[in-house]
Amino acid sequence: MRTTINIDEQLLAYAKLYAIQQGCTLKQVIEDALRESFSRHHLKQDSVRLDTASGAGLKPGVDLDNSRSLSDIMNGR
Repeated sequence: MRTTINIDEQLLAYAKLYAIQQGCTLKQVIEDALRESFSRHHLKQDSVRLDTASGAGLKPGVDLDNSRSLSDIMNGR
């Protein structure tokens, strides 16, 4: 579809240079930029609420920052 838009001269010059460097057309650069902008907008979602279970906490000797220790505990070593 053909359309006309007014773009800041410096931004247009940068987009043209970028198109040359990437070996693509100005049209592709503009379409990709719009797609990326719209996809970021759709990714913004409300935060997810996670339910947690209560309990006594970690067993003695469990260090969640030590993967080797966790592996040993889970494997009964």
